[in-house]
Amino acid sequence: MNPVDVLVVGLGPAGGAAAAAAAAGGLSVMGIDRREQIGLPVQCAEFIPLPLGSYAQDDGVILQAVSGMKSYLPSGAVEQSAFPGWMIDRAKFDQALATQAQRNGARLHTSARLVAIDSAQRTARIHLDGAEHSIGYRMLVAADGPHSQVATSLGWPALQVVYTRQYTVELKQRYADTDIWLSGDYPGGYAWLFPKGGLANIGLGIDKSHAPDLKQPLDALHRQLVRQGLVGETILSRTGGAIPVGGMRERLMAGEGIVFVGDAAGLTHPITGGGIPAAVLSGVRAGEAAVDWLVGGRTDALEDYEQDMRDQYEATLQRAVARRQWLAQFWNTDAARDDAVHRRGWIAFPEYFEQ
Repeated sequence: MNPVDVLVVGLGPAGGAAAAAAAAGGLSVMGIDRREQIGLPVQCAEFIPLPLGSYAQDDGVILQAVSGMKSYLPSGAVEQSAFPGWMIDRAKFDQALATQAQRNGARLHTSARLVAIDSAQRTARIHLDGAEHSIGYRMLVAADGPHSQVATSLGWPALQVVYTRQYTVELKQRYADTDIWLSGDYPGGYAWLFPKGGLANIGLGIDKSHAPDLKQPLDALHRQLVRQGLVGETILSRTGGAIPVGGMRERLMAGEGIVFVGDAAGLTHPITGGGIPAAVLSGVRAGEAAVDWLVGGRTDALEDYEQDMRDQYEATLQRAVARRQWLAQFWNTDAARDDAVHRRGWIAFPEYFEQ
């Protein structure tokens, strides 16, 4: 295959944003994604904060506005917080970014997977259209999620993750808040309800080293919400996935011309699991850095990208990692039923931000 300036591995929001930005700067861009269709299956609660709405303007992407968040403690006490944002159709969101990349000139391929990379030679082997191909690149953007094949090819360690399980169900009444349940029943994570028009995503995240079964506690939450008359009994769809919770990778660059973005870079918040804003921003910045380096001749452009990401996210992620480590001592103990523990471990409470 003909060599390209930029090879993007993974076409979620980070990869789509990177491909769009690099192609807009005049670079030849090839993007690959192992899924048959970009954005599917959805493995996300589908919420974005208000500032990201500028990336969600395509028809059908925004489903409803969200105004607040209710955080439920083990005692039943509730903290009401402002939490403005949008519920989106995540598949359409990802597809819109990919479409923009294509409009800018990027060539995107689905059902295509990375086999291996030779970082010294700047070549990648990919499986596409039933055959294996070798392609040369000047820069590679690793946007392939928490189980990054790029990282594996480089011999880098796997990221720490929690696993999620989610149902989409009928929502029986209009709802403007997200609901969060903090409990010892969800060690290493929490449970949620995110409204999206006439539907709701209900789910949970759990550290499987503390509790391997996600189905039983999610089914119990579902039954509780059915009894309350909030959601319907029928499960319309099921999904799940892995969320990185160990914080930013020690390095976001490898060799000459490889950069990591989004979940693959460990930019997801280790407490909330929120990762779409950091994915989009890191993708845009990586694409712009590619243009600065390969077109503008700025030899320090990729180093500047990594420093920018550290300036933006590292302190926040380190605090969240420290909170996870502190919380870990209480899981599967009586203290996990203590409101004070969860107040210190969740972003809606002032205790979270205390030293």
